[in-house]
Amino acid sequence: MGATGADTDEAAGERRQLLNMAYRLLGSLAEAEDAVQEAYARWYALPGARRAEIVNPGAWLTTVTGRVCLDVLGSARARRERYVGAWLPDPLPGREGSGPPGGTDPADQIVLDESVTMAFLVILESMTPAERVAFVLHDVFRYPFARIAEVLGRTPGACKQLAASARRRVDAARPPEPTAGLAAAVRHVKEAWEAKNVTALVGLLDPAAMLTADGGGLAGAALRPVEGGAHIARYMVAIADRAPGLELLECPVNGTPGLVARRAGVVLTVASFEISGGRVSRIWVVRNPEKLGPWAREERP
Repeated sequence: MGATGADTDEAAGERRQLLNMAYRLLGSLAEAEDAVQEAYARWYALPGARRAEIVNPGAWLTTVTGRVCLDVLGSARARRERYVGAWLPDPLPGREGSGPPGGTDPADQIVLDESVTMAFLVILESMTPAERVAFVLHDVFRYPFARIAEVLGRTPGACKQLAASARRRVDAARPPEPTAGLAAAVRHVKEAWEAKNVTALVGLLDPAAMLTADGGGLAGAALRPVEGGAHIARYMVAIADRAPGLELLECPVNGTPGLVARRAGVVLTVASFEISGGRVSRIWVVRNPEKLGPWAREERP
């Protein structure tokens, strides 16, 4: 009985690690919570004697959570084909490494590092489900390919090839420069946007910039990406004209500088940015209210 209790406690202590893994795999906090919950449901459904036989409950839960996420990723493509407009990962508030280990809010459990920036999560979306699982588990969480093989049902060698293929995607899509100037760029965009200064915005945006918005059919958003710095600048000013009383705040989004727009204290939009050559090259805008739950719970200044 004592050993079983100890194993149960050890299993319960894995929840934060599993949630972090599942969020990176799925890009959705709600789906990540569901995947982890399903893994625990399967764990506690095991007979006590069977649980006692499992030497490493954390490894067992990791394997099961990974398999659940793999199934979700396989079905997500069909669901996202029916999604209204572009689908973007859930944006999370907070700074790098934030989130108290003992916090109860799932968003507080996510460690915000470079593997959860919006830019990185969007790259992950371009991978096949197997590539994404192999890459995230190995390159982000440092799991050996022998363990990843148990998740994917493939040989360790095949998993290594999948991770290498995913790594090439990341290297090809990753911006060539550090984001040290991102905070200043975001601040200048905020100021120009508030002033409705199209000329200033055009100067801050890369001529080949792209803005992708996710409204999910529940909030107004461009259904297709807006391309070109001049087009994006005019689009942003048009939004400002149609939204009097909108307040813009500089806030970290998934650990990097971003902007939040709110009206009467309610967060309506969360924007993430990427720069290239000193100018903003990508903007990801999430307006789907179903993805802004963590922001509603935040005490913003």
